[in-house]
Formats: sequence, C-alpha cells, structure tokens
Amino acid sequence: MRSTIPKVLHRIAGRTLVDWAVHAALDAGASRVVVVTGHDRERVESSLRDSFGERVHFAHQVEQLGTGHAVRCALPALQGLSGRVLILYGDCPLLEATTLRRLVDEVEVHDAPLGLVTMTLPEPAGYGRIVRGADGNVCAIREHKDASDAERAIHEVNPGVYAIELGFLSTTIDSLQTTNAQGEFYLTDLIERAAASARVAEIPGNADELRGVNDRADLARCAGLRRLRINEALARSGVSFDDLANTYVDATVLVEPDAHLGANVHLRGRTTIASGAHIDVGCVLTDVVVGTSARLHPYTIASESRIGEIAEVGPFSHLRTDTDLGRKSKVGNFTETKKTRLGEGAKVNHLAYVGNGEIGARVNVGAGTIFCNYDGFVKSTTVLEDDVFIGSDSQLVAPVRVGRGAYVASGTTVTRDVPADALAISRVKQENKEGLAAKLRARGLAAKKSAKMRTSNHD
Repeated sequence: MRSTIPKVLHRIAGRTLVDWAVHAALDAGASRVVVVTGHDRERVESSLRDSFGERVHFAHQVEQLGTGHAVRCALPALQGLSGRVLILYGDCPLLEATTLRRLVDEVEVHDAPLGLVTMTLPEPAGYGRIVRGADGNVCAIREHKDASDAERAIHEVNPGVYAIELGFLSTTIDSLQTTNAQGEFYLTDLIERAAASARVAEIPGNADELRGVNDRADLARCAGLRRLRINEALARSGVSFDDLANTYVDATVLVEPDAHLGANVHLRGRTTIASGAHIDVGCVLTDVVVGTSARLHPYTIASESRIGEIAEVGPFSHLRTDTDLGRKSKVGNFTETKKTRLGEGAKVNHLAYVGNGEIGARVNVGAGTIFCNYDGFVKSTTVLEDDVFIGSDSQLVAPVRVGRGAYVASGTTVTRDVPADALAISRVKQENKEGLAAKLRARGLAAKKSAKMRTSNHD
C-alpha cells in the first residue's frame, strides 16, 4: 500500500477493510469473531474496538509464519465453543454474508469436516490451485510457488474462504509443517488431510466478490464495486439516482424511499436522508440529518448538522458543525453557518456568515450580513428573536440580542441590544459633493497618462 496506515485500516464506503470482513462474519451469524493481528496491532485493535466494542476478540501473531500459524494463534480465543469456524481474510471487503451462509449450509449438508469457496480466473498466477481427484472432488490445494507446471495450468483457484469443523481444526492444525517453498505453515495443507477421509465441501464464488486488496489500485477498484452495490440496493428500495456509478454513499448512511440523489453526491458517516428529500448535484454531507422534502441545491457542503423538513439550502452553501435548520427555513447561496439554529421559516438567503447564532421564526437576514462572533479569545452568541428583519450588509457584534419584530437598517453595525419592535440604524451621514466626480475622473486620467509616458521613455 506504500502507506503509514496498516492495510486493513484503509477505507472504502465509510468502513475499513477489516470492518467489512467482520460485518460479513457477524451478518452470517458468527457467535464470536476473532481477529488475528500482527503489524501495528495497537492501531488495528483500537479501530476495531471503536467499531464493534466487545463483539470482537483478538489474537496476536507475533511472527508472521503463514496462514496456518495465524489460525493456530486464534484457537485459544475459541475455547469452549463447538461447531464450524469461518476463516476469512481481513483485506477482502466485498465478501457478502450470503456467500458465507451458503458455504456453511454446504458443509452441513455433506457433514464435511471442511468446506471452501472456489473461483475460476483467466490469469490465476499467485493463487493456490484447486486440485481434484478422479471423482471430481477437491483433494488438495497447491500454492503457486509449490505447484508443478501442470498444476499451474489450472485456472480454478482458492480465494481463501473456509468453513472448518472446530474439532477437526483443533486436532490437525499442529500437524502442519513448513516443508514448502515459502517455509511457512500453510492452512491449505488441511484440505488434503480432510479429503483423505471425507468429502471436502465446496461452493463456487464470484471473482468480483472475492477479490482482495494489495495496493491502492485494488482499493479503488473494490471501492467502485462496493459503491455500485450500495447504490443498486438503495435504488431497488425506492431511492432515485441521477447517476448510479458516480454517487458516493457510505455503508453507514440511511436513505429513505422517494429521496432523490443527484450525480456526484457524497453522503458520509451517519447521514440520514428522509423521504422526499432532494439532494442535488455535488453536495457533500457528513453526519447530517436531512428532513422530509428538504431540498439541497448544487454543491452544498454540510457536516454534523440537521436540516428540517421542507427546508432549503444552497447552492454553494456551507453548513458547519451544529447547524440546525428549522422547518421551511432557508440558507441561500454563498452562506456559511456554524453552531446556529434557524427557526421555522427563517431565511439567510445569500452572502452571509452566521456563527454562534440563535435565529427565531420568520427572521430575514439580508445579503452580506456577518455575525461577528469571535473577539480573538472567546466566541459569543447573537440572538435574533422571532420576526426580526436584518438589512443587507449589517454586522452584529456578539454578544447581542435583537428583540422580537425589530428592524436593523442596511449597513448597520449593531453593538448593543435592540429592543422589540425598534429600528436600529448606525450610518455615517451622507454628503453629495456636486461636480466632484468629474474632477476626480480627470485627475485619474491625467495620472494614468503621465505614468504611461514615463514607462515609454524608460523603454
């Protein structure tokens, strides 16, 4: 990966690679999940605890001596259990729980000690090859470096997903040897041992589902496939898309039927989109709750905020942390908010900054208005009570309160509280100097001509 981040902590669709594997196991019905960690174990384990809490257990593989050794390290964490053990890789983010359940069902139907998923590839280099006996059943797996020329010609391969009876696993794992090309304990050697006395169960798998991540190109390809699965599932549930391939929805996002998502929309984290909401092209929402029938115009950016029902935002608006927009409120183009609540029907239409604000119902905030909330040391609150009107190009220096129904005239700097139903106005007296504009214009043209002549003489 050429990264300081452990491979399994790279993310697609809002989850780390290893989170995807753990979710697949839990969704398949696993009663206990054990993650074998090695390099940078503290970071990996901390991340998994944040995601799953006590549902995940850990085993530490001090030396990386192969897949068989990794499984051996995990066995003490399975003491007291019985049944079948699913063994998965932590860097396969596309594996689905339905495939794991099919594998377990196949093992149970044949009462097999071991079962695995197989797949066929046009270019199988690097994979262990599936070796079949005269009866057509799987009898061994030969790793690529140990395979003969005839075995390397096999296109059916082992993607590394197993269901193994715990008793069989416990009694045979210590028999693995390192007499192979890589000097490692191969878990795949158990297939030959199982086939010697019983049938090895198998199900065919899809290469797109079983692909792993070994570099950033693999990561991007897997992200694209996972994104399309998420979007297709949402579309089938009743969500409208302008462009399935170019809409980015994290697995942790909830979108209700009859919502509409435009192209290049990014929905991240714990975002929730209610029915009837319309999220137009280019919007990026992180941990945002969008109410019923709200409308976000193009290129709205929002994080950790709530947008009420029938509210309207954008285009080109930025809702920062702790913005709360009431029902039928509006934040217009090129407006920024932070830690601000808008009451029902309130409007901040355009070219404004409202930070640390309490804005009541039916308030109108004019263009170019600024809440001056920071004095270099602390941030203070501006309160606009219901039905206040703020004229364009006003500055409200917090802490300050404008009473219910009051007006603030355009161009006013408000530094003191405004009583209810009052008019606040602070302007320099206007003076008109007759003919002065023409004199200023002539003076400017003369200066420009003189400067041009000096430049020509210098050249």
